[in-house]
Amino acid sequence: MNLIQDQFKRPLRDLRISVTDRCNFRCRYCMPAEIFGPDYAFLPSQQILTFDEIERLAKIFVSFGVKKIRITGGEPLLRKNVAQLIERLHHVQGIEDIAMTTNGTLLKKFAEDLAKAGLSRVSVSLDSLNEERFLSMNGRRGKVNNVLEGIEKAKQVGLQVKINMVVQKGQNEQDIIPMAHFFKEKKHILRFIEYMDVGNSNGWRLDDVVSKKEILQAVHRFSPIEPVSPNYKGEVATRYRYKDSDQEIGVISSVTDSFCATCTRARISAEGKLYTCLFATDGTDLRELLRSGQTDDVIAECIAAVWQNRTDRYSDERTEHTSHQQRKVEMSHIGG
Repeated sequence: MNLIQDQFKRPLRDLRISVTDRCNFRCRYCMPAEIFGPDYAFLPSQQILTFDEIERLAKIFVSFGVKKIRITGGEPLLRKNVAQLIERLHHVQGIEDIAMTTNGTLLKKFAEDLAKAGLSRVSVSLDSLNEERFLSMNGRRGKVNNVLEGIEKAKQVGLQVKINMVVQKGQNEQDIIPMAHFFKEKKHILRFIEYMDVGNSNGWRLDDVVSKKEILQAVHRFSPIEPVSPNYKGEVATRYRYKDSDQEIGVISSVTDSFCATCTRARISAEGKLYTCLFATDGTDLRELLRSGQTDDVIAECIAAVWQNRTDRYSDERTEHTSHQQRKVEMSHIGG
């Protein structure tokens, strides 16, 4: 195993792989319908990595110490036979944990197959329990009950489930307490996510961010909470436990309380580019290396060079000005 570190001594431990740039939602903070409309040109299938290519890359990343893989999109459950990919990755020696991020609308249909294939965990995006607000936020593409049924099916088949709620001022901050109450009762971990300036399409403004502090104050008024130690160094969410139960919440605070210093995540986009930050502008084309007949050693050397020269700390350096200064990769290409 060839362990590597970047310029800030951060190791490479986690890999997030997007399997499609397509989604059946049009969430305003990710793929707003006015930009990702009927005429939007998604990637043709031949430009997206095959399962063989993904498996090959996964094995190379494992050689650097990666143990955890998250499958993302777009909406990953739109990728045909994605459970087959999970099964293949599950049999890669060295991978200890495979997770998926999904909007949940297809989860009821596929949860059992995913669990049998070796998926360990699923993070389900749900921004409101209020039907009208949920429709408003997702481009009127999905119903709350479909997502809730998917969550319960995932729980039934043994998947660990976490719920992700992006909180955007003027849109759904009134849903913080209803979401906290509902998922406390359901015994699912709810994670609040500060509205982020991912990509170039969502019209992000700092004024639209509901801060970690504001979220925690609201939840504490509903039911007192206390901090919990991280499960591991570099954990994305800051954890808190309700004082009257063993249930917990988390907050992912990329904007007001960034965690760049402990970031160990690399990302591969749907078209096979390697990105070392969620807010990156440029990626390294691994698909070209794969399809031009390069050996695993050559590809590994490329990956190592990229990571060892990594200096990303965008969230530490973010300002209202810098967030609009550069063209960033869209979240639909590299997931969350």
